[in-house]
Amino acid sequence: MSHAAQAYARTSQATAHPREIEAQALLMAARKLLDVQTNWAGPDKNMHKALLFNRRLWTIFMTAVDTNDNPQPMQVRQNIANIGYFVMQRTIEMQMNPDPVKLKSLIDINCNIAAGLAGKA
Repeated sequence: MSHAAQAYARTSQATAHPREIEAQALLMAARKLLDVQTNWAGPDKNMHKALLFNRRLWTIFMTAVDTNDNPQPMQVRQNIANIGYFVMQRTIEMQMNPDPVKLKSLIDINCNIAAGLAGKA
């Protein structure tokens, strides 16, 4: 990446709305998972990296909804926590018994939530 492109990326992240950043992160995770699913050759380091990225992202979301200063209504926070729990369970299932079909729900969740955050739901 050129120096100018790197500077633009840093500036856009510094000035982007948090919802946009969250949506972009979810889409990035979905792309990584979709790449694994599309190019499935069995469990490999790309699968583990994609699952790790997605798990870390959802850990951040789940931690954020559990804080007392979170401005979201309790029902929204609970829904996010429930989705996060499902994501963690599916990730464990995928690691224990890899199957590219199991990635579809993770990809769909990330894309749908990203669309909602971007106001395109």
